[in-house]
Amino acid sequence: MAILELEKVNTFIDKVQVLRNVSLKVDKGEIVCLLGRNGAGKTSTIRTTIGLLKPRDGKITFKDQEITKLPPYKRAKLGIGLAPDYRGVFTDLTVWENLQYPKWVIGEKNLSNDLGVDFEKETFNIFPELNQLRNRSGMVLSGGEGKMVSAARALMLRPSLLLLDEPLEGLAPIIKLRFAERIKKIRDLGISILTAESNLPNASRIANKVYVIERGEIIFEGTIEELSKDEKLRILISG
Repeated sequence: MAILELEKVNTFIDKVQVLRNVSLKVDKGEIVCLLGRNGAGKTSTIRTTIGLLKPRDGKITFKDQEITKLPPYKRAKLGIGLAPDYRGVFTDLTVWENLQYPKWVIGEKNLSNDLGVDFEKETFNIFPELNQLRNRSGMVLSGGEGKMVSAARALMLRPSLLLLDEPLEGLAPIIKLRFAERIKKIRDLGISILTAESNLPNASRIANKVYVIERGEIIFEGTIEELSKDEKLRILISG
């Protein structure tokens, strides 16, 4: 059953069309990877899904409710969390304060919890390093620590759908492997995940299903195994 569905979504930034009839689906408990080169439309899809970009036409449905015209904060209240590609860690706040930020802005009573998960407990179980980083300033975090805090902060929204934009990009190989395993642990809580990646090996570590996007259009839908057999697509992605 689909928790998220985009149907023929067209998005423009000023007069430039960045998404062209994009249709994709994320089922409950699934990790779906949107794969493509830099500039192909991955981040635009993520931002359109969360509401930071407004589609000119098309339809976005979350848990059987149309959210196409809802502002981002209302989508967050419904249970959509975002860890952006730029991390978005507040440098003048501590790690703990960054994690509490969703409660401050939206209000704890307004946060959904359809999964019945103790998100604070599970967030620290998945990212145990946060215990040592609690009082550290966001300004002095390493790249890997920043990505971890960004993902953990999104979890504190108590989402049933998590959007991850390039979560493995730029990480050292050993950190990349650890982070990939933690993404799977997030999925194991019952959280569906839509992640964007520009690297096929990264996608193969986490995804159940893959969409390839090129120039704002979905040109492939299938499994990692099916994609790996398509030499032209592999060359296009790596190009």
